[in-house]
Amino acid sequence: MAKKLREDPHATKYSINEQIKAYEVRLVGDHFEELSEVAGKPIEVGVYSTRQLLKWAEQLELDVVEISPNADPPVVKVTDFRKFIYDKKKKEKEIKANTVKTVIKEIRFGPNTDEHDFEFKVKHAKKFLEDGAKVKAYVTFRGRTIVFQDRGELLLLKFLKELEELGSPEALPKLEGRRMTVMLSPKKSQKKS
Repeated sequence: MAKKLREDPHATKYSINEQIKAYEVRLVGDHFEELSEVAGKPIEVGVYSTRQLLKWAEQLELDVVEISPNADPPVVKVTDFRKFIYDKKKKEKEIKANTVKTVIKEIRFGPNTDEHDFEFKVKHAKKFLEDGAKVKAYVTFRGRTIVFQDRGELLLLKFLKELEELGSPEALPKLEGRRMTVMLSPKKSQKKS
């Protein structure tokens, strides 16, 4: 099991027990009551000899973990290293689960898109924005249709106008190669009915 723990990328970030090179360290964390019993004197947050802390931790079958090596003196915690790594992973997992994932939905037009198709695509874009997704709309110019750039720009501006209540554009339509794009972000003050 010790080998498996050493291969863990979280475990290699921390120096533990004899790996700690500093002569003195600042103790923080838990287990002060147990440490006080073993030491025969009150132990609290403060600076201690690394060698002395290692002896006390060994008697309690715990580890000394260096959590802030760049501090002066380095900051350590007396704890069970496996539990420490487990808690770290759990906390990172919770943070990752709570982050909001941005969804981008794409809507494609041609420079000669008719009114019915336009309305159909606007209806979809409204639903996407109401659901909190960003909408990326673009007009693709194929072959000779590149001469109709003004039509494409007008189409995208009309699209923005139709959706101004639900979304706000991040920028005006711009041409990138043979594609003119615009990105809409949902407005925060939406009322779901």
